[in-house]
Amino acid sequence: MRVFFAYLLILILLGVTGFLSTELYQYVSENVWGETKEVLAKENDSVPSNDAESKANQETQIPASARIEAPFVSQYPELPSGCEVTALAMLLQFKGIDADKMQLYNEVKKDSTPIVWSPDKKTILYWGNPNLGYVGDATGKSKGFAIYHEGLFPLLQHYIPTGIDMTGQDFSELERQIASGIPVLAWTTISYEIQEEDWVTWDTPIGPIKTTFKEHAVLLVGYDEKSVYMNDPRKGNTPVQVDKTTFVSTWEKMGKQALSYLP
Repeated sequence: MRVFFAYLLILILLGVTGFLSTELYQYVSENVWGETKEVLAKENDSVPSNDAESKANQETQIPASARIEAPFVSQYPELPSGCEVTALAMLLQFKGIDADKMQLYNEVKKDSTPIVWSPDKKTILYWGNPNLGYVGDATGKSKGFAIYHEGLFPLLQHYIPTGIDMTGQDFSELERQIASGIPVLAWTTISYEIQEEDWVTWDTPIGPIKTTFKEHAVLLVGYDEKSVYMNDPRKGNTPVQVDKTTFVSTWEKMGKQALSYLP
């Protein structure tokens, strides 16, 4: 009899175990695995397809060349030392803004710090800082010098709120901007190159500045593998072609200064 009851107990335990196993399997299938599939589906949705990756790569690539037709404005005869506001006038006119170089010169910030010469009148000891505003007189009535990106940028933003200061960026970013259809105002020299003997230094209200009287600003309107193209306020009414390596080297020595705007 004891054997019979023991056997019966074993059968009952096996039945209960089988039932629990079935219920556990069903629960895992319906809940845990279902949630896992949902998570995997979401992860798969978040992974970009090859087509999306290819499109993103194309958007980041810079074309090998680009050219823009932009208005030309000469700095002469009114502003023999006013290349920066003249280049800005070209940039604004490209945007469709009726900008006049003389109006811009009257509006631009100025650093009116008086010039102090050495006793022999050959060296400037103290003068203004072009990062604060235009230094000197651009009309030629007295000695004129220049204005840098920091001083000119507020005037750009006054006319174009989406103006951007691209100073310090790699030259490839200027090419990307041109390829997007928007010119770039950039700083260089009148010969697009600079030698060590061209540099001068004087003290300013905010400390010494190392610069050159060959400083110049142009409107970049194109590039290709070997050249850059620009509207030069000092020259004729057609874009000037300059060796890219030479121009970029000088642009970098002049502080990688550049201004433009977003659409």
